[in-house]
Amino acid sequence: MTAGTHSAEEITLARLPSGVALTTTVHTYRGVDDGPTLYVQAAQHGREVNGAEVLRRFHDRLPLDSLSGTVLAVPVANPLTFDLVSYITPEEFDSVNPNMNRVWPGDPSGSLHQRMAARLWEIISQADAIVDLHTGSPDMLPHVVYREGDDRSRDLAEAFGTDLLLSEEAGEDAPEEWHRRGFAGKLRVAAAEEDIPSITPELAHNKQILEDVVEDGVDGLCSVLRALEMLPGDVPDRDRTVARNHLGQVTASQSGLFRPEPGLELGQFVPEGTAIGTVYDPASYEPRQEAAADRDGVLYALTREATVIAGDQLASIALVRED
Repeated sequence: MTAGTHSAEEITLARLPSGVALTTTVHTYRGVDDGPTLYVQAAQHGREVNGAEVLRRFHDRLPLDSLSGTVLAVPVANPLTFDLVSYITPEEFDSVNPNMNRVWPGDPSGSLHQRMAARLWEIISQADAIVDLHTGSPDMLPHVVYREGDDRSRDLAEAFGTDLLLSEEAGEDAPEEWHRRGFAGKLRVAAAEEDIPSITPELAHNKQILEDVVEDGVDGLCSVLRALEMLPGDVPDRDRTVARNHLGQVTASQSGLFRPEPGLELGQFVPEGTAIGTVYDPASYEPRQEAAADRDGVLYALTREATVIAGDQLASIALVRED
């Protein structure tokens, strides 16, 4: 029986003014039989390290002798922000496009991030499906985001297996905030424009490796491979909630100290008007804001950072579409 193979190639994404190359590694896993190509990347935002750890363990566990098709994996998509343990690149490196996940499919003659994205896009464009691993804030329920109306992407999201799936309206159907924040340049959106199904798992937490989160990520990737018929076996049925990605977050209208409402738990359904917490003046003790849910939905993020500035996100609530 022919064995599957693994190879690793270092590629140059861009160069710094000094000539120092920004490089990353592309792992290629070829199965014993023909099949689809899945592209997986992590650490597009450098502080989101759990995805990189997912790919390390996935590397150890992927049964090459049972694999059909090809998996292309990039554990550090953005080496610059990874080294800086940062979400975005400092202005000194890319003042035009500090967030790499706003510039896809990139531009080989553009800014630093555009060049990096364009180089990776040469690889990504070979894929039949994409998983872009991210990790949200420390206080976020793991979930998978996919483009609303894209049935193939939804199938991948369901296969990945989080309890919460978020469908995101895009293009002409998207709200003003979607356009204002440049979401048309997300990898997931650019892939959809090229008819490549794509999902964004948000595994929760930054800067720390969390065992349960990583294990769920490895299981999710293997389940996606089964859904694509790249690994044998069935995708297990799971109970899940499908909700619409809610961009109008509950935000702080005043600066001060924030105390979340005791008893709130991520994943719970909260009716409109549910108390989220209080922002108060630490010097006078006077409450400045009584934050509340502005609609019915699933609470999937709640900040535990006490010091907040007006405009900071306090909570995220997704509108339930299906139970």
